[in-house]
Formats: sequence, C-alpha cells, structure tokens
Amino acid sequence: MTRQKRRQILGSVLVCLLLTLFMIPQLQGFFYLQEEKQLLSVGEPLEILLNLPPAIRNATDIYISAGQKILAMEGQDFKQGKYLLGENAPLVIEPGQVSLELKLFGLIPFKKINVDVVPEIRLMVGGHSIGVLLRTAGVMVVGYSPILNQKNEPCFPARDADIKAGDVIISINGVEVVTDDQLQKIVEENQGPNQKLLITIKRENKVLKRTVYPQYCGETKSYRIGLFVRDNAGGIGTLTFWDPVSKKYGALGHVITDNETNQKLQIRQGKILSAYIENIQKGRIGNPGEKIGIFLENTVYGNIDKNEQCGIYGTLKSEITNSQYNYALPVMYSNQMHVGKAEILTVVDGQEIQNFEIFIEKILYERSDGKNMVIRILDDRLLEKTGGIVQGMSGSPIIQDGRIIGAVTHVFVNDPARGYGVFIENMLLEAGIINKQKEILGLFSQDCLYIIIQISM
Repeated sequence: MTRQKRRQILGSVLVCLLLTLFMIPQLQGFFYLQEEKQLLSVGEPLEILLNLPPAIRNATDIYISAGQKILAMEGQDFKQGKYLLGENAPLVIEPGQVSLELKLFGLIPFKKINVDVVPEIRLMVGGHSIGVLLRTAGVMVVGYSPILNQKNEPCFPARDADIKAGDVIISINGVEVVTDDQLQKIVEENQGPNQKLLITIKRENKVLKRTVYPQYCGETKSYRIGLFVRDNAGGIGTLTFWDPVSKKYGALGHVITDNETNQKLQIRQGKILSAYIENIQKGRIGNPGEKIGIFLENTVYGNIDKNEQCGIYGTLKSEITNSQYNYALPVMYSNQMHVGKAEILTVVDGQEIQNFEIFIEKILYERSDGKNMVIRILDDRLLEKTGGIVQGMSGSPIIQDGRIIGAVTHVFVNDPARGYGVFIENMLLEAGIINKQKEILGLFSQDCLYIIIQISM
C-alpha cells in the first residue's frame, strides 16, 4: 500500500471518528457554545471540559504557547508544551495572560482559550429586608382615563396623539416634568379651546414628540388629556451584597418594572431603607406569597443609582452588620458552582436574618435574562413559614461551599417551593464591580487572583 493511500485511509478514519464524536450530546453542546467566560481562583488546577465524557476528556491535550510564564506544574514553571486534562493541570502563579489551544489526540485543534489573571473579589453578604423607594425620570403613563366631551362621548386626546402606556413623559411645552402633580398643573395652565400641548416622551430609549389637544370634561369642568400617570414606586426586597472597598451594593436580583405596564422604570432618584417584616402571606400553587412589612424611618441605607436587568445598585452610606456572616466571603463564579445543596439568607420575621437550606437543581449557563439557575427550598422551617419563595425574597443571597454564587429572583407560580436565581457575576457586572469594557474584574486586592477563561471557536 502506498504512502498516499495510507494517508487517505487515515484521513477517512479520522473524519468518521470526528463525526461520531460530535454526535455525542455533551460534545455537541460544548462545540456549539458561543464565546464563554470561566473563572477560577489562584491555586486551583486549570480544569475545563468537565461535562465531556471521560473518553473524550482523556483524548484532549492542552497546548500552551511559547513564552507564557504565569502557569506552574508540580512546583515548576510551565512555559511551553502540553498537558492532559485532569493530569497534573497547571496552576496560576502570577498575573498576566496566557494562550491555550485544545487538540483531540494531539492533532485536531477545536478550541482556543485566552486566560486573563486578575484579582479576587470578596463581598459582604446581605440578606437584610429593605424598603425600596424610587422616583422615576419623568412620569410614566400607566393607562387611559376616558373624557366625556360635550356630546357625552368618551374621548382620549393623549391616546389619539399616539401616547402609549409605558411611555415616560419628559416635558410639556419645554417645561421638564418630574411629578404627576406638576403634569396636572401644566395642563390646568393651558385651559381653553384650541390649546395644544407639545409633549416629549421617551419610548424604548427613543425620544419622541407628540402634540395633544386637551378636551373639555363635563364631569370635572376642566380640560384634560385622559391619562393615568405615576412618578414613584416602592416595595419590599432583599439586599444581596455590598463591597467593603467601594461600598457599592446590589439587591433584588431583577429589574423593577411598573405593575401596570411591565415596563422597566427609568429612575431619577431612589433610596433603600431598613424594613421590618410584620407578617407573611404564604405562597400556594397558583398564588405567590408575599412578605408584608413596613419601612423604618431614619434608616436610609443608601441611594439607588441603577435599575438593571439583574438588580438595583447604588452606594451605601455606612456599613451594615450581618449576624450570620460578619466577614467578607469570596465569590464563586458560574463555572465553579455545581448542582447540589446551598443556602440562602433572608428575613421572615422582624429584622432577623436566617439561613435556610436549598438545592440547586439546574444551572442554566446559556440564559442571559438573570434566570441562571433553578433552585428548590429544602428547609422545613421556611416551607412552613412561607410555603417557599415569596415576593420580597428577591435578592436573598445564595451561598455554596462558603462562597457567594448569586441571588434568588423568581418563584414558580405553580410550584412555590421552586424558583430561579441569578449568577453573582451578572450582578457584579451591572454594579460596575466587574469592568464590562475590559471584561476583567476590578482591582481590589493584589494578593489574591482569579483567572478568566475565554473560549472561542
């Protein structure tokens, strides 16, 4: 058999083998992953591909580019060459960057990995019940109010001018509008037939202008534009974490929306206060429960700067104590966490923070909406008191293996004992503790480091 023939046969065998391998669901999932990010602490082995079958994992080599000195193996610098997954995996020993390449059988490249080494983050744990008070940027339209004109017919001047529920009114006739009382006053000042109002609105990040002609209302004996509006919001939630260095905090784990329109509230100013839980409306199938509490006066914890997909964020005025954890905990990122037992911290009576056992049933790496893990309440004390996850519990920190991994966000309406949680890195990103532009963590400590693994096809 000629050399060329042997090469053709070998090539055909390899192609068939690859096709067979990539029919394996675990490998398919890994192969089709878009660029992902993994985080590992210094001193831990550089382990990846944990979801692959053992046969594939054992056939994969990792090649390290020449001149890269931030890894070590068995106490020796590991500057160049290859190592096998799960066998003497190198450790990070100093900050910097390293380029890796994964190959099947040492021949077939299928992944490239860039590793950034950056400092560790430690956070103070929340669990405190908080009162949330918001003032919106402008006033939000939450519905329409019919006006009975002189013919006793209902009319809707603002709706006819294409002003919709969820729109935020920014100004009228060039005058900035910040409260519903102010809007009413401006309309009253423009009474009379043929008067018009030039209204500037914000809709889905677009600024639009609409002309509205107020109509005379026989019931109120005044000119109206036919809108229900709201300029504030409030409720009970839970503090997730705060950074002992910058004093930045994160809470709730999800965005605050208007109850009527389900639109994100654009905030002008806000604050969080201490809250006292007086009672619990127990959750039942088809009927989510709720914490019932009161805001405590003169207990402002801090301001609210941002209302984002994965929570609300701001800066604390002073440090807050936690009876369960009076020290900062390290962060555990999504690639480090695992299905299994964990705990949450929350308040179900007064202001006492308690820890309750939960089980992480599923980790949803691919989701970007903050619903990153499915959790189940195991603790009989909490199930007896609340029935499971209830409103006001959003933001309760989730801790696994002594590290903060995320926060409770949602309840399953038809199964109150189960719900969703958000990854902590998503909250840190929105809080500005992780630098989004550079895609590395902010520099907080020069002693402890993390590595970010970015995988691309």
